[in-house]
Amino acid sequence: MSRFPYDGYLGTSVDTADLLDRMLDDPSSGIDLPAAIIVEAVQGEGGLNVARPEWLRRVAEAARRHGALLILDEVQAGCGRASDFFAFEAAGIMPDLIALAKSLSGFGLPMSLLLIRPEHDVWSPGEHNGTFRGNNHAFVTARVAVEKFWTDSRFAEAVAGKADLLDQRLAAISGQIPGTRVKGRGMIQGIDFGSGPLAAEVARRCHDAGLIIETSGPNGEVVKVLAPLTIPIDLFNRGLDILEEASLVVAASQRAAAE
Repeated sequence: MSRFPYDGYLGTSVDTADLLDRMLDDPSSGIDLPAAIIVEAVQGEGGLNVARPEWLRRVAEAARRHGALLILDEVQAGCGRASDFFAFEAAGIMPDLIALAKSLSGFGLPMSLLLIRPEHDVWSPGEHNGTFRGNNHAFVTARVAVEKFWTDSRFAEAVAGKADLLDQRLAAISGQIPGTRVKGRGMIQGIDFGSGPLAAEVARRCHDAGLIIETSGPNGEVVKVLAPLTIPIDLFNRGLDILEEASLVVAASQRAAAE
């Protein structure tokens, strides 16, 4: 397995999709032609980095030109969390495989799916099995969730409204704390504190106040908001109030320690 830099990792002057394409074209690069290219449209554990649609299209073109399957990991950002049902939809691409999980079951039950284009599905019925697969309870709740929430645009519009609220609240918090920035998209967003220990202290204070929140990024520097898409607005605001207070207290303590 080879790892390549994500969109923006090398700065705005370097198109990392172009770098990928060139290295795959160059026999002297030492990189074998891949069987597949795996990518997230919005990185979850990587720190809420968002790929530009044009970058995703370039990666998809590189995969197709070099005969590699394109796999989109939608485990965290899929099921409507990053705007459309799939986080990659804005790019207008069609992956060969799509990994889905987490929100998919609709009831907090363990469930995951691998969507495969028909021409690549070589498994016979019952061939891909295992001890913990085939969770019938989750299958039932997942079907009900899809039918209830995704047969028309009402749920997506409600999620978009909550995402706008999240945009505004996080921007207001970040605007009061120099050196921080908002990252992510839709209902998968957070604040980059630039420091793992600072972000961990914010998460700890949130926990003490009754809010469970996690961190992400290479050094755990991003406090990540992953509220349920069905969360009531008043409860959402209450959680964001706790996050704001914890963030401002930690920032004030840091300033006082530096003086």
